[in-house]
Amino acid sequence: MLMQSSAVDRTKPLALANWLFVVATMIVMIVVVGGITRLTESGLSITEWKPITGIIPPLTDAQWQAEFARYRQIPQFSAINPDMTLAGFKVIFFWEHLHRMLGRLIGSVFALPLIWFAARRQIPSGYGWRLVALLALGGLQGTFGWLMVRSGLAVRTEVAPLWLATHLLTALFTLAGIVWTALDLRVLARAPMAPPARLTPVAAIVGIVLFVQLFYGALMAGLRAGHAASDWPLMNGRFFPSEVIGSQPLVAALIGDPWLVHFIHRWWAWIAVAALVVIARAAKAAGARSASIAVHSAFGLQIILGIVTVVTGVNIAAAALHQLVGALLVIATAWAAHMIGRRKPAI
Repeated sequence: MLMQSSAVDRTKPLALANWLFVVATMIVMIVVVGGITRLTESGLSITEWKPITGIIPPLTDAQWQAEFARYRQIPQFSAINPDMTLAGFKVIFFWEHLHRMLGRLIGSVFALPLIWFAARRQIPSGYGWRLVALLALGGLQGTFGWLMVRSGLAVRTEVAPLWLATHLLTALFTLAGIVWTALDLRVLARAPMAPPARLTPVAAIVGIVLFVQLFYGALMAGLRAGHAASDWPLMNGRFFPSEVIGSQPLVAALIGDPWLVHFIHRWWAWIAVAALVVIARAAKAAGARSASIAVHSAFGLQIILGIVTVVTGVNIAAAALHQLVGALLVIATAWAAHMIGRRKPAI
């Protein structure tokens, strides 16, 4: 159990906020590396989960050969990379290993300072449970990552799209929670009696709309649906891929048909834009012009990058930037939502 002090002068909310912003930055980094890992088909290169010994990559030729041999046993190798050499394997191994190492590092950067702050009773009252919950979410996200990898080792040639979506969305939800908590702590540092911000109905609705867009973005990655069309605004010269109608049950098509997933992702984006304009305007009305600018800038750039990603045939650099700005959009939206949900300190 975390020990907390009721005395405001024994807490360090600003130090806690700065620490959480560092963690948030690292999560943005791992989201980008995770995107590159998917785009380079690197996610299944490491077929085992070794939390401790897996920190050290293969060092000798014999170790590399053994790791490569394990990869050659999974369906992805025979179906997609039958001509891959050891040198090529080392490239995809690098990205997956980097992704896992960043995950371990984030866990340590979150857990160890949390223990230190708790031991010194520097966590403000009411924040201990929230920080523990965020740490638990991070651990859950790592578990989802392994379940995602495992889904592609036996029958499939890639990870299951729904597991990929779960893995990514848990990371982004955790990111939003960390940013929100850090902002609460910054306010607390300035006004010791300030209550945490509340989630307003407007912010909740915008969050749901954005969640749907992010969910379909994750399905786009999992299904390789970005390759379904390389033109915009039409899809291969048509507005709607009518051939998907009746091809499979509607629910299955909504989450499993690359054409339909691509169609929904590119057009739901405009619903998300409308929702984001609403929350940006609300933030500006609340006196947070910087947050409003951040939201507008993020979704504007995100739309441009999404179009560039499509018309370039899912260029890796464009797609990685698209994922980066998606994470930044989550931060900007959390910032705006926090600003409109701030409450005045009780007198």
